[in-house]
Parts: sequence; C-alpha cells; structure tokens
Amino acid sequence: MEQSEVVLRAIGILTQSTEWIRAAGGDSGPAAESGAGQIGSLLAEVFPSFTVSPEATPLEAAHAVTEAALPAIMQLIGAFSYVFSELAEVHDSGRTDISSEAVLRDLALRMSRPSGAV
Repeated sequence: MEQSEVVLRAIGILTQSTEWIRAAGGDSGPAAESGAGQIGSLLAEVFPSFTVSPEATPLEAAHAVTEAALPAIMQLIGAFSYVFSELAEVHDSGRTDISSEAVLRDLALRMSRPSGAV
C-alpha cells in the first residue's frame, strides 16, 4: 500500500473517531465496533503476510515477526504523525476559523491529487 493511501486511511479514521466516540457513548457498542473494524482493515492491508518456520526457536520467530512487521509499523507511524503535525500546526497557529474536520478534509483533498497537480 502506498504511503499516500495509508495517510488517506489515517485521515478517514481520525475524521470518524469523534463520531464513533459520540455514538458509542463510552461503551463498546456498534459504533466502536465499526471503528475497530476500519482500523483492523487498515492493519490487514498494511501488514504483510509471512510465515515462520515451525522449527524456529522463539527468538528466531520473534526476529522474523519484527523484520516482517517493522516496515508496516513505520508506515503507520509516519502516516498518523504526518496527520497529527498538520492538525497541530493549525492549532498552534491559533486559528479559530477552521475546524479539525475541515483541516482533515483539506489534507485528504491534497493527498488525493495526482503528483504534480496544483
């Protein structure tokens, strides 16, 4: 999955998170399950499939899992960090004329444009 796609999915999850929390009312109802489903779907798409030899020692298995998962973990951290920094920049500038939802929408539009488009 391309980094821009991961960023767009992160934006979608963050955009929906307020709604999920509000709809769940603090419990683990259908809205929270929907959020968990979308997050699980993102993880399934980003993390690679791999196998560990049945003969592997626990340490070898742990190394294999780490080696396979590290690029996906870095991709997810990068995506959420990027979105956070964009939100933080607007917040720290003191702007009150734009909501976080509008910042996320603008960021999604920018990320959706083909490279080089203005």
